[in-house]
Amino acid sequence: MRVLLTGSSGWLGRFLAPQLRAAGHAVIGLDVAPGTETRVIGSVADAGLVARVFDAQGIEAVIHAGALHKPDIARYPVQRFIDVNVTGTLNLLEAAVRAGHDRFVFTSTTSLMISQAIRDETADQAVWLDEESGPLAPRNIYGVTKRAAEDLCRLFHREHGLACLSLRTARFFPEEDDTHRDLSGENRKANEFLHRRLTVEDAARAHVVALERAPQIGFDTFVLSAPSPFARADARALKEDAAGVIARLFPDAPDLYARRSWHLPRRIGRVYDASRAERVLGFRCETDFSRVLDALRTGAPLPFAHDADYVSPQVRAEAGSPR
Repeated sequence: MRVLLTGSSGWLGRFLAPQLRAAGHAVIGLDVAPGTETRVIGSVADAGLVARVFDAQGIEAVIHAGALHKPDIARYPVQRFIDVNVTGTLNLLEAAVRAGHDRFVFTSTTSLMISQAIRDETADQAVWLDEESGPLAPRNIYGVTKRAAEDLCRLFHREHGLACLSLRTARFFPEEDDTHRDLSGENRKANEFLHRRLTVEDAARAHVVALERAPQIGFDTFVLSAPSPFARADARALKEDAAGVIARLFPDAPDLYARRSWHLPRRIGRVYDASRAERVLGFRCETDFSRVLDALRTGAPLPFAHDADYVSPQVRAEAGSPR
C-alpha cells in the first residue's frame, strides 16, 4: 500500500519507515521538519495540505505517529497541542474516510492513563495498568489531547466503519528523562524495561503489525511495553521492596548491576500490562529486561538506545540548528 506516515522525521518515524518498506509498502513521509524519511514538509493541522497529499500521492492507508509530546509542554502553548494532536488527527481521519480507506493506525501513549495520583504513587501497592484501567484522568495537555484523538478514532470507526487501532506506547525516547535525574540515563532505561519501556525498534514493528491486522480487528486499543516479569500478586511487594522482587526473579541481577555501579529500583509504583496486545494483536516485544541482563553478562552493547543530547527534529528546525 501507499502509506502516509506522519512524524516521519521523528525518532519513531526514522525506524518505522524502513520497516514499512521492508514489508512491501511505499512510504510517503509527512513532517514539519525535514528528514531522510520525509517527502512532504508541513503540519497535519493544515487540512488543505493533508487533502492535497492524499490526492497527489494516492494514499491508501495512514499511520499517524506525528504529535507534540510531553517535553513540548514547556515549548508550546496549549492551543498548539489542540491544533496538532486533535485537529490534525481529525484532518487525517476525514481524509481517510473520503479516500475510502479500510485502516488507520494511531500512535497513542500510556501517558494518558497516568492521573496525578498514579504519578505521585499514592497507592500502597504498584498500580497495574492495562486497556481496562480507568477512569482516565490525564494530568497534562499532552495526555488530554491524545485521549481526545483516541476518541476521534473510536467515533470514525463507529460512524464510518474505518478500522482504527490506537497503540498506547510506553517510553521509547532516547534522551534523558525530563523530570527524573536521580539515575544515569542507561541505568534508568534498563530499570524501565521491567515495567514501562520498549525499544523504538519494537514500537516500529508493532505499527507494521497493526497496519496489517487493522481490517480484521476493526477497532481496538493496545498497551505496548516490554513484557513485564512481574505478576499482579507482586504488586504490594514491588511498592515495598522492588529490588528484592527483582533479585528473586533474576538472582544475578544485583551483582550485574553492581559491576556497572547501577542501582535496581527500590520501589515500583506502576506496571504496564501488554499481554492483550500479544493475545489480540499478535504482537510481543522482542527486547525485555532479560535481554538487558544478557548484555550485562556478556559485555555486549545494551539492546536499547540512549542519547543524552537528542533533540527532536522539530526543535532543531525551529532553532535553525544543523544537527
